[in-house]
Amino acid sequence: MSAMLAVDVWRGDVAGGHLQRFTVPRLTSQTVLDVVTEIQRTQDPTLSYRFACRVGMCGSCAMMVNGRARWTCRTHVAEVMQGDTLELRPLRNLPVIRDLVTDMSVFFDKLTQAHGRFQGARTRHDEVVPVQPASKERRAADASIECIGCGVCYASCDVVAQRPDYLGPAALNRAWSLVNDERDVGNASRLEAVLDAAGAPACHTQMNCTANCPKHLPLTGAIAGLKRVGTRAWLRSEP
Repeated sequence: MSAMLAVDVWRGDVAGGHLQRFTVPRLTSQTVLDVVTEIQRTQDPTLSYRFACRVGMCGSCAMMVNGRARWTCRTHVAEVMQGDTLELRPLRNLPVIRDLVTDMSVFFDKLTQAHGRFQGARTRHDEVVPVQPASKERRAADASIECIGCGVCYASCDVVAQRPDYLGPAALNRAWSLVNDERDVGNASRLEAVLDAAGAPACHTQMNCTANCPKHLPLTGAIAGLKRVGTRAWLRSEP
């Protein structure tokens, strides 16, 4: 007889909910997403969750696994087991739509608030601006551009939990990549937005975002970079 795994899954919506216990077969090389899919397909088809690529490219399968935000498609059960029980909840710091599905609107809205859209001055008819790969600015931008918007850092951030208006690591990381893009012309308004009280200055440098980022991005470093830029701008403005 194969070993069994007890799984406590959050069931409910924005109004509230509870943990429901399921039991699934324990398999070799089993991912947490495999477990959720097994439950939905064989025990309760009403269980709601998100996934798409299953290979760590989209980030849509992220949820809280034993209290920590993770991509479930790249997380093996053997790596996160606590005894014989697995606890699955929706991402923290986001409204719950149903079961393991969160409303990501607030997360993406903050990317907009941080002016996370590239603003260029040239058109397709102008010559391409050469960007030197070895430049300090290019290296800083390259270190930040691999974010796929999974929300793991946002769910891991204790500052977001305490003050919901905080822009969060992903939005500030995106702003930092654009601040270092010499082709972008929107930095005046961008820095005003991200150096506001709800932006980079609110970060407590706890590094939960960096520790939990599945892409291993230097998120805390990006936020620190914005703080340095803000400090220099303030010093230049002093009489």
